[in-house]
Amino acid sequence: MPRSYFATILFALMSVTSSCGAEPKVIISTREGREAVFQVEVADTSTKREIGLQYRKDLAADRGMIFLFPAPSVQSFWMKNTPLPLDMIFIGSDRKIVGIVEQTVPFSLDPRSVPAASQFVLEINGGLSKRLGIRAGDAVRFEGFALQSVKE
Repeated sequence: MPRSYFATILFALMSVTSSCGAEPKVIISTREGREAVFQVEVADTSTKREIGLQYRKDLAADRGMIFLFPAPSVQSFWMKNTPLPLDMIFIGSDRKIVGIVEQTVPFSLDPRSVPAASQFVLEINGGLSKRLGIRAGDAVRFEGFALQSVKE
């Protein structure tokens, strides 16, 4: 086997391994200079977005779910089959928070949204946004997942 061929295969394997090892995270930088880091499950298909955090009885304080949508629009969520109160953080395509719905009511079928277009929505435990000082306008960055993987 030629040495260049072996090196190409080794490099490809290292690249795949390193990208698979990164845990998906959402990092919010507050205007006060603090960072809130959440390890997230990624809802990047319509099926995953539909299921969301339904039926979950607990969620660690540093965990959440990030919903990825193909394009920005006014997103609407409900709490059907969701026993946990959640904060929903709506994020624009420019990675800035456009609004937050705090302390959603478990099992509610009332639609929850903000009056601004968002392409991403982060769900975390209810009350964490306020406690961590997360507000509209704060910057958000994503690590460990590809935004190009979003599917209708």
